[in-house]
Amino acid sequence: MTGTNAPTPRLRAEDLTLSYDRRTVATHLGVDIPDHSFTVIIGPNACGKSTLLKALARMLKPSEGQVYLDGAAIASYRSREVARRLGLLPQSSTAPGGITVGDLVARGRYPHQGLLKQWSAEDEAAVVEAMRQTGVLELADRPVDDLSGGQRQRVWLSMVLAQQTSILLLDEPTTFLDIAHQVEVLDLCAELHARKGHTVVAVLHDLNQACRYATHLIVMRPGGTVAAVGDPATVMTAELVEDVFGLPCRIIDDPETGTPLMVPAAPRRHEPQDGDGSTSVAGTVMAETR
Repeated sequence: MTGTNAPTPRLRAEDLTLSYDRRTVATHLGVDIPDHSFTVIIGPNACGKSTLLKALARMLKPSEGQVYLDGAAIASYRSREVARRLGLLPQSSTAPGGITVGDLVARGRYPHQGLLKQWSAEDEAAVVEAMRQTGVLELADRPVDDLSGGQRQRVWLSMVLAQQTSILLLDEPTTFLDIAHQVEVLDLCAELHARKGHTVVAVLHDLNQACRYATHLIVMRPGGTVAAVGDPATVMTAELVEDVFGLPCRIIDDPETGTPLMVPAAPRRHEPQDGDGSTSVAGTVMAETR
């Protein structure tokens, strides 16, 4: 996947065969994650988006092929070493009952603990900084169960940030959130990418959100193959959307960001007809008053 003159990205996958629930969802799958990019993986349901992300995070072992992290097979690292290099926000995370925000975020420091290294001022500073970055510092003593969906997702993201990794993997981070909280979480991810230089990899369902926030798209089609990769302005075309998603549409410029905006084609309206096949007067009046 990497060109001969291009630098090898820190995170990449080569010739993967991936299975889930005893079903093969992808074969001969290869992807490069550009360093310092905001990469978004999109595709129809059950095409293998989340399965690919799990493989990139070493949460799922490929049947064939390899995921590489910093030049070595990710399977060769100890679990703590992987967690020091990349952070994963899984889908539908559940906090232990009664745990406070501060205690949950502190669990992100687990990869940095050990028999000879206990909790330190450095760990405390990392937790405080992670909560500050996500705007939940004032919630540190609140039970996670008492928070709104958007606040909880920010807390989970804080825990990942407390790991202090420069690669963040986010599996459907906007699931179960209303539109305002979806934008809030994605704005935060975009800020972390732009301001901190993090490499962010997210699985999203919303094509317009993907185009608004991504600097790099990976478009998957049913069967776990890659349909297209690249920047949204180049990749997102009406032809691609109809081919991959089966949805006729137009692509226009988002009036706020200038990024591609997918507008589904309107269904054709059929006017009521009289028995002789001509359009009825009532139908004509209705059409003219729309």
